[in-house]
Amino acid sequence: MTSASPSAFPDAADTWNRRFEGDAYHFGTEPNVWLREHAGVWQSGQRVLCVADGEGRNSVWLAGQGLRVDAFDVASVGVAKARRLAAEKGVSVNFSVADCDAYAWPQGAYDGVAAIFVQFADPAMRERLFANIKRCLKPGGTLLLQGYTPKQIEYKTGGPPQVAHLYTEALLREAFADFELIELREYEAELTEGERHHGLSALIGLVARHR
Repeated sequence: MTSASPSAFPDAADTWNRRFEGDAYHFGTEPNVWLREHAGVWQSGQRVLCVADGEGRNSVWLAGQGLRVDAFDVASVGVAKARRLAAEKGVSVNFSVADCDAYAWPQGAYDGVAAIFVQFADPAMRERLFANIKRCLKPGGTLLLQGYTPKQIEYKTGGPPQVAHLYTEALLREAFADFELIELREYEAELTEGERHHGLSALIGLVARHR
């Protein structure tokens, strides 16, 4: 959840490294609710990638469910805290420091991808990101994605202020038209994900399988 387009953050790594300073976990240490509720699409031993994983709350939890987890983030400070969280929980995650364009994205390597609030991306970066997600999934692999809808700008309880960075149902349907859409839902819910995602939020969740 922590890379950025140039329009959002001139220096993404510096911006997020400063935000992740200190001992507190910016978005908490519990997994995202959409991810937790839908992670049953994957089975123990399968290989999953967590995109822009921040301080590790999602990757560490998935590893605790018996999955083989790779995760990356642009912020070295966040990744260091993620490694610490994994050690505290007694799980193993293969962490890397990289942004979404620089990450290796091994082709057809993953049974699953978790993309939770990766809304730093402007439309051009988002197109590249979604293409890389598709490329790295095995046939039959499943994407779990959570984001904010444009209504979130009214709530101001998390997420970017740029409407072009937010998701709509139509946008995701078009982007993943070549996938089997298992679930696509716009909804509102109270989030309690650390200090940055807190309060009534306008959300969208996607579960989609690579054909």
